[in-house]
Amino acid sequence: MFTGIIEELGSVVALDRPDGDDGADAVVTVAGPLAASDARPGDSIAVDGVCLTVVSVADGSFVAEIMPESLRRSSLGGLVPGSVVNLERALPANGRLGGHVVQGHVDGMATLVRRTPGPRWDDLEFSAPAALTRYIAEKGSIALAGVSLTVTWVSDDGFGVSLIPTTLAATTLGRLVPGDVVNVEVDVLAKYVERLLAAGASVPGGTTAADAAAGLGDLTGAAR
Repeated sequence: MFTGIIEELGSVVALDRPDGDDGADAVVTVAGPLAASDARPGDSIAVDGVCLTVVSVADGSFVAEIMPESLRRSSLGGLVPGSVVNLERALPANGRLGGHVVQGHVDGMATLVRRTPGPRWDDLEFSAPAALTRYIAEKGSIALAGVSLTVTWVSDDGFGVSLIPTTLAATTLGRLVPGDVVNVEVDVLAKYVERLLAAGASVPGGTTAADAAAGLGDLTGAAR
């Protein structure tokens, strides 16, 4: 898992389609000296919020394969040589959870509608389908292009976030212009709660799905 705290800005060296332009999968090579410094085949690195498995490492770069599902759900298929991407290595067991629990499993994409500069920060407004916004809560956590952020407001078709100077400088979010798309990963707890409620069946021990959902909320509150 990841925390949404970006460690490094990497650069795409190549994006290859094994079966041509219409190939169902892809292989990406990313230059990222920090991310590649201790990477080994089989390790996980989040690229713009998408968890990818390292295939090989050489000269400050790493190679990873992108499966069709990731290409459908994310912006990775639009990468070209020179594209700048957010990189984060998987969280070590003794690491600090500085952001929030991020799986690197992108749920979909949002489009930047407007950015409003402040004295030292920017407010960003995104449009997103209801299939995503239903899981987003005001003051809740969200990962955009792999960056852990706090939601400032949400509606049926969009949401907002605010970026501090560090985030503007250290991530690709500082470079976004209206019309750009970003990968979105909503809080995984919201999806599990919905799944439990939709099941409409009892869970072990005679607890109802609604009780189980409430219990998840209690646990989350206690953890904070």
